[in-house]
Amino acid sequence: MAKRTGEKYEAIIDAAIRVIAQYGYHQAQVSKIAREANVADGTIYLYFENKDDVLISLFNEKMGAFISDVEKTLSEVPSPVDQLRELIRLHFEYLEADHQLAIVTQIELRQSNPVVRKEIGLILKRYLKVIDRVIQAGVEQGVFREDFDVITARRMIFGTIDETVTSWIMKDCKYSLMDQVNPILDLFLKGFRR
Repeated sequence: MAKRTGEKYEAIIDAAIRVIAQYGYHQAQVSKIAREANVADGTIYLYFENKDDVLISLFNEKMGAFISDVEKTLSEVPSPVDQLRELIRLHFEYLEADHQLAIVTQIELRQSNPVVRKEIGLILKRYLKVIDRVIQAGVEQGVFREDFDVITARRMIFGTIDETVTSWIMKDCKYSLMDQVNPILDLFLKGFRR
């Protein structure tokens, strides 16, 4: 298997996003991805074991880069309230900037097989830990209440952000996700603050 770097690898990942967003995961044949990436069908198999591996790698690459950006940004923001705002803002900004990626991550990943879901779950855990750290920092600094469960709060945050993006996609992206940042933050803060 070829090293998972370089122009062809990136071209295949980007092509997979476009093809899966357009046709859906189950109709996105490797040949369509290869054609979109302007590579031979066999080239896909130099980098990926199969179509599931393409999807897992796509999520790992894109979500991994996003999580790294979030971690870096949040490390420069001292206030847990501002960290929570930045987390929501970055999530929405990232997906609003790439509608096709949003379709793949919000709709198509959920229709994949259990092996893909398991691998994606491992990647997603890193993001959930970021959310946990924001909540824990808020509790430790006395900004957020001590009497709620961090896991429940994290599920509420992730679930709200996730559903907001899914609803946005289902409504053909007709409004700005960025306009939702402050109302969602306000909703969280009403439940979290001491």
